[in-house]
Amino acid sequence: MGKDLIIVESPAKVKTIRKFLGANYMVQASVGHIRDLPSKNLGVDEEKDFSPQYQIITGKEKVVEDLRAAATRADNIFLAPDPDREGEAIAWHVADLIKDSNRNIRRIQFNEITAKAVREALEHPRPINANLFNAQQARRILDRLVGYKLSPLLWQKVKRGISAGRVQSVALRLIVEREKERRAFVPKEHWLIRVRLAADLPPEFTAELHKVGGKKPTVASQEAALALEARLAGGSWSAQGVEIKERERTPVPPFITSTLQQAANQRLGYTAKRTMNIAQRLYEGMELGARGVTALITYMRTDSVRISDEAREAAKTFIIDTWGPDFYPAKARIFKSKGNAQDAHEAVRPVDVTITPEEVKGLIAPEQYQLYRLIWTRFVASQMAAARVQDTVVLARCRDAQFRARGERVLFPGFYALSPQKSEDAVELPPLSPGQPLTLIQLHKEQKFTQPPARYSEASLVRELEEKGIGRPSTYASIIATLLDREYVRLEDKHFTATDLGAVVCDLLTASFREIMDVGFTAQMEESLDKVAVGEQDWVDLLRRFSDAFNPALDKAARSMESVKGGLPSDIVCPNCGRETLIKFGKAGPFLACSGYPDCRFSSNFSRDEQGRVHLADKEKIPAETAGVCPDCGADLVLKRSRTGSRFVACSAWPACKHTEPFSTGVPCPRCQKGALVEKSSKRGKIFYSCDQYPACDYALWDMPEKGPCPLCGFPLLCRKTQRGKTVLFCPEKNCRYRQADGEGEPD
Repeated sequence: MGKDLIIVESPAKVKTIRKFLGANYMVQASVGHIRDLPSKNLGVDEEKDFSPQYQIITGKEKVVEDLRAAATRADNIFLAPDPDREGEAIAWHVADLIKDSNRNIRRIQFNEITAKAVREALEHPRPINANLFNAQQARRILDRLVGYKLSPLLWQKVKRGISAGRVQSVALRLIVEREKERRAFVPKEHWLIRVRLAADLPPEFTAELHKVGGKKPTVASQEAALALEARLAGGSWSAQGVEIKERERTPVPPFITSTLQQAANQRLGYTAKRTMNIAQRLYEGMELGARGVTALITYMRTDSVRISDEAREAAKTFIIDTWGPDFYPAKARIFKSKGNAQDAHEAVRPVDVTITPEEVKGLIAPEQYQLYRLIWTRFVASQMAAARVQDTVVLARCRDAQFRARGERVLFPGFYALSPQKSEDAVELPPLSPGQPLTLIQLHKEQKFTQPPARYSEASLVRELEEKGIGRPSTYASIIATLLDREYVRLEDKHFTATDLGAVVCDLLTASFREIMDVGFTAQMEESLDKVAVGEQDWVDLLRRFSDAFNPALDKAARSMESVKGGLPSDIVCPNCGRETLIKFGKAGPFLACSGYPDCRFSSNFSRDEQGRVHLADKEKIPAETAGVCPDCGADLVLKRSRTGSRFVACSAWPACKHTEPFSTGVPCPRCQKGALVEKSSKRGKIFYSCDQYPACDYALWDMPEKGPCPLCGFPLLCRKTQRGKTVLFCPEKNCRYRQADGEGEPD
């Protein structure tokens, strides 16, 4: 009797699954997708029902060879990539490539990597779902048609090397339009009026202006605020009304992909991409000491809040054993998913609720622990009893003005016992009764201005994409990463702002491709792909309808789309010759150049203010620091910064002389001892220091290096960084504990 072969998607799953199964199973990984459309041509025959021309991904030839060899030795083959459309596509391609070696191929799937889930999946195999595969195939071809046909057009009209994407371009439009709203916004003045009051018994409390003369007040100027203050002067204060209500606060559902990404961004500062990478490891399995390799969470790509009966019962037992029966609701909680949810998988939850975050702390990486704690806490809290709170609203009166104060007191914590909730209303009020006199302690006036719509953070952008039906939970992280990688947007204080390049690309695409750039059309396309997945829509018909509208628009845009290669007007006059300067897009980003080039070679960096107005970089306020003599032309070398933030050295005679070199720290590389450590920055703008002999030597540090040696271990360099306002000098060697802050006489 031979062995059965299980093919999973990720190598990390192999070890986890092998732990559950006996010697009768081989487990191998496809290492993600093994076949795709070609990278150097369209790879889609539009005349033959959009027939795709798949090829093995470069570098995956050995993986395919190993899978074929294992298939020849197996009795049965079970394809077990992730339980979603991408996973179904991987299964389809693997099956197509190994079918000549063994035709006993079936598909299995599981929502969590446990012994029970894997064995149940093996007992209930199924054929590959052609509808799911066709939905993935249709999406892939749609994206290929848009990307490969629009990108060359943008090369002609804007600059070489940029690209466009079907879904990413709509997400870009949201960011660009939000920036336009901000620039068009005109702030309006208003004044916030608060009073500090005291009753017979403490504590004092604060109330905010609520009504004047029975109407909502408008205090739009300092004069109006002073007039109101004068009107209240000398008046008597009393508690006009006291309203007390009890209410319940119920917990929110367990996480789905989008809410997990939002919470991780808001509470932990993780990007969507980082969140999904961490969650993938928690799903695939972690080494947990005596427990061995153990999967911690269920599948993390889902838009369903459903949980299994088994998980609900396990949560009930845990809650009652931990907090008592009062902390479990009288009726088990069952949450309903949104109408467009796929509901193929459960919500994101812990596989075993008894594995608490504190148990795994120290056994897994800190970021993995933080995310697991977030998921575990949200799930357990979702199954707990509601919190009971007492709301108190007090209306204080002076003459014809009403001031309102709100308070909240927790009567029974319920799920607050595990997941405390912050509330601005959770303040203590003194015991009050209607008509009770009050004493004015202080009246406070504060000038305010209305604020423009906030820029999108990762969390709010994911929420907007979800609400508008743009993309799917599994695509949000890649949408955001693509916009950043293409340099169409950048992050400023954890919020997205469109770059000049992103704004230009968005405006050009919106003018020529209204359907593609339309939020409603993109959401409708997602619904159509969902119909393909359940067999209600033919994928070829979907592509044909799209192409019938897209191709004519493409032809028209090739003729009529405005070219900005010559530059965009800037409203800035050239300081050298008085002609207009233009915004141009170079390899290092946008810059200003004189329209009289080559007669006038003036160029400069520039900035934009909150209204989008262009300002010439002030060279007098930002003097260039000299850094030696140019070896090519003899002019001064000056210190500059790249668009991503790192320093570099360039010839002051640019553009006549294009000599550049990295900024060297002067610290020799401790690994190869040939190169020096130079300053670099990632695409996201994070500074690091790496050997200038890369790729021959890949030594790198995140913190500024200094020449050593370390007083404790003798390592040839030290690092310096600032923590909580103190500059700390430390050894980067993992096993060395040398650490000393400025002003401290002895190392830690």
